[in-house]
Amino acid sequence: MGPAKWSYFYLYVILDIFSRRVVGWRVTDAETATLFQPLSDDAITKHNVPPGQLTLHADRGAPMKAKATAFLLADLGITRSHNRPHTSNDNPFSESHFKTLKYQPRFPKRFGCIEDARSFCRAFFGWYHKDHHHAGIGLMTPDQARYSQIDAVHAARQVTLDQAFRQNPRRFAKKPPVPPAKPTTAWINPPTPKHTA
Repeated sequence: MGPAKWSYFYLYVILDIFSRRVVGWRVTDAETATLFQPLSDDAITKHNVPPGQLTLHADRGAPMKAKATAFLLADLGITRSHNRPHTSNDNPFSESHFKTLKYQPRFPKRFGCIEDARSFCRAFFGWYHKDHHHAGIGLMTPDQARYSQIDAVHAARQVTLDQAFRQNPRRFAKKPPVPPAKPTTAWINPPTPKHTA
């Protein structure tokens, strides 16, 4: 919600469902399908995605069902998918992401201005990528999944669990513990992490 009654800001997010990493986002003061192309172009360029490789799994909200969006996606070589008909919020990945955002303790009841909303999102996405662990990807963070750290993190967790088992085997019911299963899907050609100041 914006600073005054009936004022709202809209957060557009492009989420990689394999790593749960936000690869593009924008806060605006309007909800319209025309905002998708610059956001999409920016994400595709930033992440060096070859044409014809993407599938956009969108909810069934008005901007994502608009004919203009369908034509735009076709022009960009992006395949479109939806789940259940007549269900506007049927995208479990984005619904879960927005719930995490809105239940963040620092999420305000209202934003004072659009720059406040953008500032909050920048800080939130930094935390989300580096510190938020997802059950759907083996309790890894989006950055760990995106930057091919899954094997190293999984091995380190196993070392810790093995040590805990050796120190107190009665703590564990019937067998030595194992960490959560590693995610089975990931980026085909993972990028090298870029450090920014």
